[in-house]
Amino acid sequence: MAIPVVVGLDGSEVGFAAVDWAAGEALRHGLPLRLVHVTTGERDASALIDAATERVRRCVPTVPLTSEVLHADPATALIGQGHDAFALVLGSRGLGDLDAMLLGSVGLAVAARAECPVVVVRGAAEHRESRFGSVVVGVENGEGSGTAVPFAFREAQVRHCGLVVVHAWTAPIDAHATARAPSWALEAHRRPPAQVLDDALRGLTERYGDVRVTRRVVEGPARRELLGAASAADLLIVGAPRRHGHPGLQLGLIGHAMLHHAPCPVAVVPRT
Repeated sequence: MAIPVVVGLDGSEVGFAAVDWAAGEALRHGLPLRLVHVTTGERDASALIDAATERVRRCVPTVPLTSEVLHADPATALIGQGHDAFALVLGSRGLGDLDAMLLGSVGLAVAARAECPVVVVRGAAEHRESRFGSVVVGVENGEGSGTAVPFAFREAQVRHCGLVVVHAWTAPIDAHATARAPSWALEAHRRPPAQVLDDALRGLTERYGDVRVTRRVVEGPARRELLGAASAADLLIVGAPRRHGHPGLQLGLIGHAMLHHAPCPVAVVPRT
């Protein structure tokens, strides 16, 4: 059986928005959907599971659906679900009480440690419901984008939409440089910014020939440029390289910023 899209339930309005998004993702990719509610107490979860199940059946009746209630540490349980998942989908915040604060921190921990892509569903309905026809992926000068870019191409292909590939670069103050030819001594050992983008796209534009690609090599802070591009996007994708000495720990400053401030759903794709 195909690996599922897994969505975490918390009973909040944004949690149900995550269910809607996950159901659409499962339909697009032809995958089953698994509803998971994790609790540390004895709270009756049947009503929550029933409500989410009815919601999915109403919107995407053909998607194979399973559900599970886990009594465990939330972060550990959800990360465990990611061992055998196409993606983990979470809402952007919880219910607003002490438990919700825990769920918020759990969501961040899951995005930082899961072995599969983690999608945090953010933004207004126009972003969550794919009204823009655009997927954005950030490319960095390093290994972190190696899995994120192919993931972005697949998302654009199944959505039949355009893909915007962004690489933002900065030079030291007063340095004379261009995107094609950085000339400052400190950066001489690095690839020119345009080459970073060329390398990230090599082979993918041919493999996904039906995906319309827009390339953006821009001088400026990556945070600003990605948030700007995401303002007209249905999904923003960033990579998450593993840090040496911290197995499983991911998310740099850019990943954190996107999870907290992006105007659209954000997918964090770990390096594999």
